Amino acid sequence: MKGAASGRMYEKLEAACRDYGPLVRISGSDLITDNPDILFKINGARSQYRRSGFYKSARLDPTRGNVLSEQNETRHTELRSRVAAGYSGKENLHLEESIDNRVLDLVRLLQDKYLSDGSCIRPVDFARKAQFFTLDVITDIAFGEPFGDLVADKDVHEYLTTVDRMMVAIRWVAVFPALVDVLAIPWIGRTLLPSAGDDFGIGKVMGVAKRVVAQRYGPDRKECRDMLGSFVRHGLTQEEAENESLIQIVAGTETTATAIRSTLLHIITQPKVYATLQAEIDEANRDNRTSKPIRDAKARELPYLLACIREGLRIWPPVPDILSKTAPAGGDVLGGKFVPGGTNIGVCSWGVQRNKSVFGQDADMYRPERWLEASGEQLVRMEKTNDLVFGHGRYQCLGRNIAMIELRKVLVEVRN
Repeated sequence: MKGAASGRMYEKLEAACRDYGPLVRISGSDLITDNPDILFKINGARSQYRRSGFYKSARLDPTRGNVLSEQNETRHTELRSRVAAGYSGKENLHLEESIDNRVLDLVRLLQDKYLSDGSCIRPVDFARKAQFFTLDVITDIAFGEPFGDLVADKDVHEYLTTVDRMMVAIRWVAVFPALVDVLAIPWIGRTLLPSAGDDFGIGKVMGVAKRVVAQRYGPDRKECRDMLGSFVRHGLTQEEAENESLIQIVAGTETTATAIRSTLLHIITQPKVYATLQAEIDEANRDNRTSKPIRDAKARELPYLLACIREGLRIWPPVPDILSKTAPAGGDVLGGKFVPGGTNIGVCSWGVQRNKSVFGQDADMYRPERWLEASGEQLVRMEKTNDLVFGHGRYQCLGRNIAMIELRKVLVEVRN
């Protein structure tokens, strides 16, 4: 409990793996690992491992699962198949345009209010602006219009402020998922949980979701080629569409903002990295390979930019949660050790991404060059391990494509 409340559990778990090995018991029925091969196995497409009770903490409605929280494997597979097209962008014709508009909002805000000159220093809390950006992106994609945090330069619906206040409670639920069953008791849930009638915070977002989703159902329904439209076309009920629209906001805002903030922090605090990335962007500008903002296809052609992003995700994984899976009834052998059935195996993201056998003896350093120096099987293993920040196999993050487009565009434009 103390570790969860501190917000630094990831450091304690990494230290445990370094001290005791790649498979460490952290409680009676819970193990943690920093071995990527174990994670590939338990999350693979044919694995008999299942989501543990940890995933209950991702339920926004304690009585109903979503694609992130669903523990029933059949239900999870079916739900995932129906929402995947909406996340991929194949059925969202304006996905990149939506992100571009929010990138322009961010750049405009920084230039108009926070650009320093020789006579005036204008400090900017970029950490908060990154949250405004990712929240505006995901609400634009989810609801067809952004919340407008970037234009207003404030947390318009107090969503971010509310989540900040609730973070300790959210961590407790992750550690003790049985609390979700308590919250499912009607009178307790009504007392403690947000509702769609609230004027601010998560409840306000729930109200927006209800209103927007309702427009897509019924005899006078509105049909659009966007993410929500994809959900409808693939057979989600109105309640399911509300639930999935909400979870993408909760799951996609802070994680992507963390990736942007941490990567940019490491870039600007290392002059060599800063100068190398700027030189690559300058060359692309001179060769007319960029636009305002840069097209994602062109950003993918900038190798040092891509190395900076991979290294940022590696050195500071945006999802530090253990995301544990439960071993099958007959047990299993992991890393040469027998693991009894019913044991939960969690991921030590910090340890995985700083694994010296994969990334080298300088794995604790932010050094983008490692991605340009490696080749062959070594590079494949590094990339595959790095990709674990988005999960693996049937549990891989559906929003990965959106998050990576945001990262590539923002890091070019705020550096450009």
